[in-house]
Amino acid sequence: MIVQLHIQNVGIIDDATINFEEGFNVLTGETGARKEPCYRFY
Repeated sequence: MIVQLHIQNVGIIDDATINFEEGFNVLTGETGARKEPCYRFY
C-alpha cells in the first residue's frame, strides 16, 4: 500500500508530499490543475 508520495522537480512541482490515510484516497482537481505528475508514475 502506498502510504506517502513525495515529488521533487517534476514539471511545475518543486517539492510536494502527499500522505495517504487508511481507506479510499482520491486526487481531484479541475482540468489543467496539474494532477498528472502525481499519477503518471504508476
